[in-house]
Amino acid sequence: MPVDVPLHFERVRTKGSHADLRLRIGCYEHRCDSYYVELDDSPTAPGGLGLRLSRLLKQWSSQIAGLDGGGGTVYLPYDFSDQCTAWLRVASADAETAEVQAGWSSIEAWRFYPSDYLSTARAVTDFAPITGARVECSLVALAARVHADRLAFEATGP
Repeated sequence: MPVDVPLHFERVRTKGSHADLRLRIGCYEHRCDSYYVELDDSPTAPGGLGLRLSRLLKQWSSQIAGLDGGGGTVYLPYDFSDQCTAWLRVASADAETAEVQAGWSSIEAWRFYPSDYLSTARAVTDFAPITGARVECSLVALAARVHADRLAFEATGP
């Protein structure tokens, strides 16, 4: 299936550093830091930044797949900072289409591991949408886009 969703999460530099990740959603672009992903030392974190980012998107894929049964809303983290985190809110009313909206939460990144964020995602109650950072697409196309980005992360290596 072609990946035609205007959403893309990628590494812009292969060495972990500030602003080494980029999320594009519609016309909106956000640079973020892989620092907390790289520091993740939980048992579920594989070695190397590329594999850790792939693990993050594997969790995204699982949450998106869970919307197939009856719709709902899930939160997918993409920016981890000391004072807050940025998330994609994926909402589906019909288990076929999705609205994907980027936004912020006051949940600090040091409170959870990127490799195991699901319980924290369920606690996002203060989601603040970013104006202009929203797309609509099918869940199938969204799943394909996330899978393609996941494979790209794996290929970047450490």
